[in-house]
Amino acid sequence: MYQKYIKRLLDIFFATVLLIVLAPLMLLVAFLVRVNLGSPVIFVQERVGLNNKIFKLYKFRSMTNETNKSGELLTKDERLTKFGKLIRKTSLDELLELWNILKGDMSFIGPRPLLTEYLPRYNDKQIKRHNVRPGLTSYAAVNGRASLSWEDSLNKDVWYVYNTGFLLDFKILIKTFITVFKRENIDGDRGKFMGNDKDKVL
Repeated sequence: MYQKYIKRLLDIFFATVLLIVLAPLMLLVAFLVRVNLGSPVIFVQERVGLNNKIFKLYKFRSMTNETNKSGELLTKDERLTKFGKLIRKTSLDELLELWNILKGDMSFIGPRPLLTEYLPRYNDKQIKRHNVRPGLTSYAAVNGRASLSWEDSLNKDVWYVYNTGFLLDFKILIKTFITVFKRENIDGDRGKFMGNDKDKVL
């Protein structure tokens, strides 16, 4: 009942309220992104959602479009400015995902939406992370975040799918505020998920 009906109603209500309340802050962030990083202000990328459905994820841009002499984009580290690092650490770049929540692409709580290129790399267990809507924050995000290995992170995503409930979501939400405030586990870099070894059992 909670997962099928109540959770979606709560998502719609709170996403609507927050989009209205945070509109001035979002306009300020958009202005600062334009001044510090240029255009476009919004970063759009395809991600995988509920039942493996592809959707467009919206974020505030956090990197420049600087290129080398050959016209190729510089590395992510080179394009990530101090301002970009700041809005990432404070999660301000994620505010536009409230629109994804309102549309039904996402929920407030659920496994983080990952790149479409990962789809064929999941094993039969890991792909079950898509049995629920992806979230603005997740069980994995508040239990290690970027410091987790891909194996640990995906295991936590699947654990969440089988244990979804109001109390768990409430605990994750509270812990998210604490994690963001303390800026815990935000500097890890796991690289891209390349799949599982054939002989590896999760």
